[in-house]
Amino acid sequence: MAMAMAVLLLAMLMLTILMSRVDAGNTNGVYQPCADTKIQRSDGFTFGIAFSSKDSFYYNQNQSHQLSPCDRRLSLASLNSQLALFRPKVDDISLLTINTSSFSPDTYGGYMVAFAGRKYAARSLPAFIANGTYIVTSFTLVLEFQKGRLQNLYWKRDGCASCSGKSSFVCLNKQDCAIRTSSCKNRGGSVDCSLGIQLAFSGTDKHLTALNSWYEVENLRQYSLYGLYSNLKSSLTSQYNNFF
Repeated sequence: MAMAMAVLLLAMLMLTILMSRVDAGNTNGVYQPCADTKIQRSDGFTFGIAFSSKDSFYYNQNQSHQLSPCDRRLSLASLNSQLALFRPKVDDISLLTINTSSFSPDTYGGYMVAFAGRKYAARSLPAFIANGTYIVTSFTLVLEFQKGRLQNLYWKRDGCASCSGKSSFVCLNKQDCAIRTSSCKNRGGSVDCSLGIQLAFSGTDKHLTALNSWYEVENLRQYSLYGLYSNLKSSLTSQYNNFF
C-alpha cells in the first residue's frame, strides 16, 4: 500500500513538472482569434473557423473582395453562421475534429473559412464542406508565418488521390473526396461524418526559425490522414478503416 502511494505521488509530481514545462514553453498570451500576435515554435496559437454560405464571406457578396470573419462588415452573426476555435501548438502536426452529430454544415451554408488576426488579418479561401447531397470530411490546412506573423491560411488538396478507386467516395471538382450526406449518422446513415482537419505550419517564427511541419506532412502524403492518427481515441478512424 505504501509502495503504491509512493508511486502515485511520484507520478503526480512528474505530471506537475511536465505541465509546468509545457506552460513555460508558451510565450503567446493572445487567446482570441481576432487579435494580432507573433509566435515562436511551441507556442499555442489561436485561430477560428467560420461556417457560412460562400457569398457571406465576401463584402456585399462581391466575390472579388473577400473579408476576414473578424471584419464587422460581414455581419456573420446575423447570417446563420457558426464558429469553432482552436489553439494548436505551433509546428506540431495536429488533427482537429469537429463533431457533426448535432451540427450539419450544409444547414449553415456549407462552406468554411479559417482566419486569425485583425490589423494583420489573414483568412483562407472558402472551402466547400457539404450540401444536401455530398459532404467532404477530410481536409488539410496550412498556416504560413513570416517572422512569427501569420501571413496566410490555405487548404491543401490532393486531387482525390486518397480516394481514387474507392467506390464509397465521389471526387468533387477533381479535388475533394466526398461521401453522400445520406450516409451520415445524423441523416439516418451509419457513418460518423465528423470533420477532420489535418493542421501543419510553414514559414518562420519570430526568431526566424523554420517551421517544418508542412514538409513533414508532404513527405507523408502517401499515407492516409486517418491512418496517421489511428491510435487517437475519439478520432474519426474506426468507421473509415474499411474505406482507407
